[in-house]
Amino acid sequence: MCRLFKLHRSGFYAWLKKPLSDRALEDNRLLKLIKEFYVASGGTYGSPWIHADLREMQLKSCVAKIMRQHKLKAQIGYKRRHIKGGKTSRIADNLLARQFNPPAPNQSWVSDITYIRTYEGFLYVATVMDLFSRRIVGWSMDKNLVINALLMAVYQRQPKTEVMVHSDQGSQYGSADYLAFMKEHNLVPSMSRAGNCHDNAVAESFFATIKKRIIKRKIYSTREDAKAEIFNFIEMFYNPKKRHSHTGGVSPAKFEEAYYSELKTV
Repeated sequence: MCRLFKLHRSGFYAWLKKPLSDRALEDNRLLKLIKEFYVASGGTYGSPWIHADLREMQLKSCVAKIMRQHKLKAQIGYKRRHIKGGKTSRIADNLLARQFNPPAPNQSWVSDITYIRTYEGFLYVATVMDLFSRRIVGWSMDKNLVINALLMAVYQRQPKTEVMVHSDQGSQYGSADYLAFMKEHNLVPSMSRAGNCHDNAVAESFFATIKKRIIKRKIYSTREDAKAEIFNFIEMFYNPKKRHSHTGGVSPAKFEEAYYSELKTV
């Protein structure tokens, strides 16, 4: 090999032992941080959000280049069917009308249900999201899950005025107990048109994030294992850390903190 490239043997071995350049050492250090942020997001973060994470640490780097070199790509979301129209519910009109950006907290909440596979059977999960910040304000994985998720939201948020709660036309959202709970707590029901997933797109997008983050191609051993991972995702990552373009690239918790901080100065 040395003769082929006309290199002196001693020079060749000196080259092998040559330490990495300062730039290469810095790239390796940044790569470690990039991988930590990438793994924490469940592979859902691309270079813009990871760049924002590094910027918060007052670090600069060419994140996109490093990620390309190491084949780190953000996972792409699931495609939705495009459905137009659909019959309105007999229980509630579509009051939300795809107005997904209310100007303040506790004006519009959205709720949805999904299921997770375990070897003990399905685990059903219900969530309630405040559209203002995209924060999950209520969730449940137990019996009466839609009412318990809403109960958690009411307990945590203590809304002072009427709140619209939008959902699909699932049977649990039309039950007498659910509607009685809504009326008792000054909550106004709104429902998507039949078969139209876009009327509740933000709630569905949250569950798509969960599927990309922790559930995709996975079957949990027990329901308790699934519950623990979903709890950690919501309370340890999504609410305090997950960046959203809707919130200007900050997490739901930070977006609300900034809102209430600004109110105090007015």
